[in-house]
Amino acid sequence: MEAQAQGLLETDPLQGRDESTVASADFSSMLSEEEKEELKAELVQLEDEITTLRQVLSAKERHLVEIKQKLGMNLMNELKQNFSKSWHDMQTTTAYKKTHETLSHAGQKATAAFSNVGTAISKKFGDMRYSIRHSISMPAMRRK
Repeated sequence: MEAQAQGLLETDPLQGRDESTVASADFSSMLSEEEKEELKAELVQLEDEITTLRQVLSAKERHLVEIKQKLGMNLMNELKQNFSKSWHDMQTTTAYKKTHETLSHAGQKATAAFSNVGTAISKKFGDMRYSIRHSISMPAMRRK
């Protein structure tokens, strides 16, 4: 019987309409009463094992929460630590370093360009102020 079951488990995956055929098939008619009883017993045993494993997992999760509480760890602290670690990991990548250098260099050039533009504008306003002041102070210019 085990060889039969093993043979069933090792077949290729079903596809398309074969899945619906197998889903609606009744294999119980192919099994002897003894095989049915063995499978039922195995089913009960597996269900019991799954229940036990769930209980053990639940107890371990509760214990984990207790330990974290005793250590002062909570969800926000864990999120902060994960974020900090991820941010640090990202900053150490070659791509980040190259991008950072490029943007830093571009920022320095932009700052210098804005400074030059600001200086040129200030100079123009200074020249205009001088021209206006000079024209006001000349009586011949006022009569025109």
